[in-house]
Formats: sequence, structure tokens, C-alpha cells
Amino acid sequence: MIQPIPGKARSRTIVAIACALFSAVTELVAPAAAPAADGVDWTTPHDANPLLPGYFADPTIVRDGGRWYIFATIDPWGDDRLGLWTSADGRDWRFSVPAWPTKQAATSPTSGDSKVWAPSVVKAANGAWYMYVSVGSEVWVGTAPSPAGPWRDAHGGTPLIAKSFAPRYHMIDAEAFVDGDGSAYLYWGSGLNWVNGHCFAVKLKPDMVTFDGTPRDVTPEHYFEAPFMMRSGAHYLLSYSDGNTTKDTYKVRYAIGDTPLGPFHEAADSPILQTDVAADVISPGHHAVFRSGGASHILYHRQALPFVPGGELVLRQVAVDRLPIRPDGTLGIVTPTQGTPVEGFAARREPGLPWRATGSPGVDPLHGPERAADDNYATLWRPAPVARSELIADLGRRRPTTMSALRPEYPTRTYRLAIDVSDDGRTWRRAVPMADHQGSPIELPHAVTTRYLRLVFDRSDPALWEWTIR
Repeated sequence: MIQPIPGKARSRTIVAIACALFSAVTELVAPAAAPAADGVDWTTPHDANPLLPGYFADPTIVRDGGRWYIFATIDPWGDDRLGLWTSADGRDWRFSVPAWPTKQAATSPTSGDSKVWAPSVVKAANGAWYMYVSVGSEVWVGTAPSPAGPWRDAHGGTPLIAKSFAPRYHMIDAEAFVDGDGSAYLYWGSGLNWVNGHCFAVKLKPDMVTFDGTPRDVTPEHYFEAPFMMRSGAHYLLSYSDGNTTKDTYKVRYAIGDTPLGPFHEAADSPILQTDVAADVISPGHHAVFRSGGASHILYHRQALPFVPGGELVLRQVAVDRLPIRPDGTLGIVTPTQGTPVEGFAARREPGLPWRATGSPGVDPLHGPERAADDNYATLWRPAPVARSELIADLGRRRPTTMSALRPEYPTRTYRLAIDVSDDGRTWRRAVPMADHQGSPIELPHAVTTRYLRLVFDRSDPALWEWTIR
């Protein structure tokens, strides 16, 4: 197992990781390129991890009415809003932004400058849904009739947990747990400056917004932040993260207790998920556990590749893997993969027409046009900065088309674009007018029969995870 690396040695190791990952793929120029010699290659077409197209962190997942919902922090390093992804099949996800919470709607004089972070969404015994979310360094609570909303504040416009509760620690990363008898508990707390994390816990009254007793400190060994509670057999398992999410030391640990309020002691085989360079997984953590098809899975964020992207950006992506649970209720070691099959999820994302990519060259060999046609959310086309960029899709022959679905790098940003079509690749006619678009997917109808489609970006700093043509 890879252990945390102190001081300057850690920095040198991070750079070495980045260089190794880059050199391993600089020879790749097409989606069908062979995998690396060791069988690991994060640019392989059709990888199912990352699960979402974009930079998101601190995910929570629920299922309701035949749909999956993932709520998550918007990277880089939070936003004034929260991200929500919905899917009917667990593979094709649609992005939106709930009207609540926002930095403007959920703030107090003491909340600080930090953004909207780390949602936890649960269904209570009373049938309503509740969200516990960090805004600044405080915890707010909202409610809705379903995960789809509409969400609204549930605590009179004030934080449920104020920054003043324990000023030596961050009052963030709240996670709710509903036990089998319907009783609910809340866990929260993070450290300052990547040290001294503490975990607090309290039972909730049936209204889900009132403490039933006095919060207590239940901090287990090696705790930093991101608690998640689950019951496994006779045990209550408190899993959590330690290390630094911006480096290569973040990981998932867990501790065992006999009650939802502890005491908790770290398991002998903890941590269960950590940096695995051979699997292209850097700093996995801040997770949620869910069951589907009789199996348990762990949803978590990890550093986006190639790592490190440069500058001060903190860019993370969401992945899912199988969580082994032993017969005695303890957890096994998670093996990070390029995409674990989840029963109840589609095996593949919905395919479009096959096409060959050309167009504006990428800023480097990792970001060429072919990356927008490889069905892999770890790779994207990012052209060199110019006033006008284009991506051309060759369908191989004239085919009827109905629409394009675009997965831009940032679904919260506006992209100005148009689509042209051509039968010969020389004479073009406009099929979709130049306009501003936002979201993921960006869906653009074009009922035309053609061989070539040309995606044209105008002054919008484009970058695209995938272009699906139907």
C-alpha cells in the first residue's frame, strides 16, 4: 500500500506521477490505440469511470421513482450553487442546479467565504427528503418532497450548525444516517489546515431539524473529514477520509462501533481505498455507500487526470467501485477500476453514430480531437486558444441524423457554438445557428442527412468530453 509522503518528497512524487502518466500516453493518437503494457490506461475508450462528465466532488447518491440522483460539489473548489445529476439508467446523466441551496440563500454573518459543499440527502421516516449541506463553514438543512425538488430551507433561514459550535474546526461535511427503526443521526466536522479533524454526532428528533440530546465528539483514529455512517450486521461502521484531497494522500478509512454514537475505533484493515498509481487513481475519498442489485458500492471523488493540471485548480471527478463486505460485517479493500459494473446501471452509455474526428489540434497529445469520440469521461478535446475552433465528425458515408448531444468540460459555463454539415467536407451549410449554450448534455436538433458535421466554437474557450451524434 502507498503510504503518505511527507514534505518536499511528496511534491517530487506528485510531479513524478504526473510525468509518468503523461509519458505513458503521449504516443496515443486515436481512440483505438492499444492499452499500456501493464494493462492500465486511463485514456482507454469506453471506460465507465469517471461516472460523470465534469469536475465534481463530495458526492451523495439516492434512488427514487426509478431514477438515480447524484448531488455533488461543483469544482474547481466549490461554487455558489450545488450540482445535481439525474439518470434513469445510471450511465447517461443530465446536469441541473437546484434552486436551493445557494450561497446567497443559505448564508449567515459568520458563514465565511467558502462555497457550497458536500451535500447529504436522505429520506426520513416521515416520508420527506432532507438535505444537509455545507455553506461556508456552517451546516444548513433543506427539505423537498422528492430528490428532484423543489428544495427549500427547513430551519428558518439559519444554519443548523453554526461556525461557533466548535471554532477550532470546520463545521462542514454533514452526513445524515437513518437507522432501520427510522431514528436519524447526524455526523459532521473537518479539520483546519489539513490537520486536527474532529467528528461530531447527534441524534435527530423526528422533525430532522432538531437535536435530540447534546452533540458528542466521536472522533476515531486518523479522522480528518467526510464521515459516512452505515449499519453492517451487528456493527455500525463510520467511514471517513484523511489526508489532503489536493495532493496524493487522501484516502478512505473506517472505524467500528456498537451504537450509532460510538465509541468508534479504527478497523485493523483500514484504510480501504487510497492512491493507486497503477490504477490511475489519485487521492480517492469523500464518499457515499449505496446498494444496488444486492451488492454494495462506493461512490467517491478522485483527482482528475492528468494530475497535476497546473496552477491552483482543484479538479476532481466522481467514480464508483464495488465495496466488499465480509460475512462478519466488516469492510474489505476496494479495488479501484476503470469502471465497475453496477447491477441496475446500464452496461454502457447510450451509443451514437460512429465517427472519425479531425479539427483544431489539442493543446497537447492528451487533448486531441479524437478524445471527444472515445466514450471516456476522463479524456477531452481541448484545442489551443484561438478565436475560432472547430471539431469535424466524419460519419464515413451519408447518414440521416437527428441531433447532437455535447458534454462540455464545465456544464455551468456558457459556450457559443454552431453546427455546419457537408456531403464532401468542402462545401458547408449551417444546420444549427451560432448561439450561447449551457448544461450537459447540450442537445442540438438537426434533422439532416449528411456525411460530415462541423462543430464551430466562437470565443468560448471550448473543451469537450464527448460529442454524441444521433
